[in-house]
Amino acid sequence: MTATLLLTGDLILDEPDPDRFFDLARPVLTAADLVVGHLEVPFTLRDNPNPGRDPAKLGALARAGIKVVTLAANHLYDQGPAGVEDTLGGLRSAGIAAAGAGMNLDEARCPAVVEAGGCRVGVLSFNCVGPQESWAGESKPGCAYLEVVTHYELDHATPGAPPSRILTFAVAEAMTAMTQTIARAREAVDVLVVALHKGLIHTPVRLATYERPVAQAAIDAGADLIVSHHAHICRGVEVYKDRPIFHGLGNFVTVTRVLNLGDNPNPAMLEWARRRREMFGFEPDPAMPTYPFHPESRNAMLAACTFDRSGLRTAGFVPCWIESDGSPRPLARNDGYVERITAAAGLEADFEWEGDRVVFWRAA
Repeated sequence: MTATLLLTGDLILDEPDPDRFFDLARPVLTAADLVVGHLEVPFTLRDNPNPGRDPAKLGALARAGIKVVTLAANHLYDQGPAGVEDTLGGLRSAGIAAAGAGMNLDEARCPAVVEAGGCRVGVLSFNCVGPQESWAGESKPGCAYLEVVTHYELDHATPGAPPSRILTFAVAEAMTAMTQTIARAREAVDVLVVALHKGLIHTPVRLATYERPVAQAAIDAGADLIVSHHAHICRGVEVYKDRPIFHGLGNFVTVTRVLNLGDNPNPAMLEWARRRREMFGFEPDPAMPTYPFHPESRNAMLAACTFDRSGLRTAGFVPCWIESDGSPRPLARNDGYVERITAAAGLEADFEWEGDRVVFWRAA
């Protein structure tokens, strides 16, 4: 029997009554055998200036059909140990399994394993973008991580000049720790999903130099499927060694006002809201106060895969469009956005429509 697996982009639930933002996608989500989402922020009311981060809201994810959540992300430790603890507690109360975070590093590296379609599906989650404060330690709460460093290269003898090339690469010891974690998890499951928090935020198309090697190393270690988050804008897809890679699922339900210049409940976020517009050169649509992201990020997708006891069988996506209130709407047809950004990034994949989704990989 073939089962269906859906994976969402970033999730932020700062607005009241978060269930309503899933309504347009709910029929697609609840029809799947397994849905995996990525929670971008911690949920706690302890010393939190954002009153929208009530852990009770996480029940909306379960009611939308989400059974597993990945947590390894740069914002996980924004509220310190309390944020990690209360987020994990809120997910447990909602009956949702979590991967990528824990009260120590061993817990953060432990896969979420669930039964679906008569198979054991494992999910691992790694944060590739820092900050180091978010990393779990031997006795410190936080996320599973992969340390990535940046090198700025000049093509002339002018220290301090703008770089001619920016190189990024994973630290060898950290890569070994990640691949060993993947290899151990591989032994215990039928299908293994690895989620990577990686990429250049608010930047269309472009991949940093570390991204493809890290995704490929995860597949070499035993991953069946790579999905990625963090950029808040979709990235292209490709196939490596007969395994599918999603380089960025973009946003899904990411409703928040803390990145607005006005109507912002968190004054501490105002400076970052100003800086990111200057750094990344975009202006959010003022008509979408709960969705302060790059205009191109309204193009979204649900990764859509099938699997059985022999492993992953197909990989593709359901194209979506973010409506003006921040709700993602699945599309019966689209204008080929993912296909275009895949080609623009120099990635290769063959696309075809199959029912209500696009397929780009089939098991040999």
